[in-house]
Amino acid sequence: MIESEVFGTFKDGSPVTRYTMVNRSGVRASVLTLGCTLYSLTVPAAHGEIDVVLGYDTPEEYAARRTYLGAICGRFANRIRGGKFRLGQKAYTLACNDGPNHLHGGPDGFSFRNWAVTGTTEQSVTMTLFSADGDEGYPGNLTVSVTYALDDDNSLSIRYEAESDADTILNLTNHTYWNLNGQGSGTALGHTLRLPGSFYCPCDPNGLVTGELLPVENSPFDFTTEHTLAERFDEPDAQLKNGTGYDHCYLLDGQEPIVLKGDKTGIAMEITTDMPAVQLYSANFLHPQGGKGGAAYAERDAVCLETQQVPDAPNNPQFPSALLKAGERFISETRHHFIF
Repeated sequence: MIESEVFGTFKDGSPVTRYTMVNRSGVRASVLTLGCTLYSLTVPAAHGEIDVVLGYDTPEEYAARRTYLGAICGRFANRIRGGKFRLGQKAYTLACNDGPNHLHGGPDGFSFRNWAVTGTTEQSVTMTLFSADGDEGYPGNLTVSVTYALDDDNSLSIRYEAESDADTILNLTNHTYWNLNGQGSGTALGHTLRLPGSFYCPCDPNGLVTGELLPVENSPFDFTTEHTLAERFDEPDAQLKNGTGYDHCYLLDGQEPIVLKGDKTGIAMEITTDMPAVQLYSANFLHPQGGKGGAAYAERDAVCLETQQVPDAPNNPQFPSALLKAGERFISETRHHFIF
């Protein structure tokens, strides 16, 4: 079933609505219209109901703290060097909101807008956003729809659809901060991870990809077999230093699932996607702050696994293309299957 309730008020006075889906096992997923944000996902585990998603209690906190907790990022998630790219013979300039880089669609990206609900079923909700030509510097009138669906197999899917009337670039992702021990339970570095990616993108000290691809073999970035995040976190590795921990993009080897598992609860999450890459982020900049229901958050208290295009793809033709041509329809889906 699906329920809706007013969560608060957007900055323009319009209501921010929360939609909650419940499946037959008692898994509950809640989504906000603000940022098309995954607000919570509660699992009926052996030790009681556990919410494995970090979030805030009010729209004002989501807007002010700008941590992207659970939000959809776009038009272009992750970083673009200097906020500049070219399409054909034309150069485009975007705002730089992350030091010298453009990040997650800019200072007024999709994460900070109130999306319109355009469809619901008993176990899904679809939200839509229109982004006009020139929005944050991007070309083309773009319409984006995102559908969250919770099935009775304990899987939450996120389906992305988009279309533009002019050539543009597009990189959509969901930026949920996961803690499978429960939000507010402390560090997530004890989680185990298996990530089927044999190559990753090294980054510079500003977090931007260098354009290279490095093998993960014999490095702290090798999660092709299961390891805890903590196991090699403090190794004297230049890339761990540049990312202040894990904040790196992996090219996925195929359709084998990414598997994250909570060390205290045993709750596991299997992620499958048709996206070419995933950003592994160990919440290195989640500075001490309050969260939902009086929870306390700090650095490394969550893990983000952001399925996406490769960062700065428009400036790196050796990477898979992030071009969306005029009139073409972009469709992609990422599925999160929970085992408890």
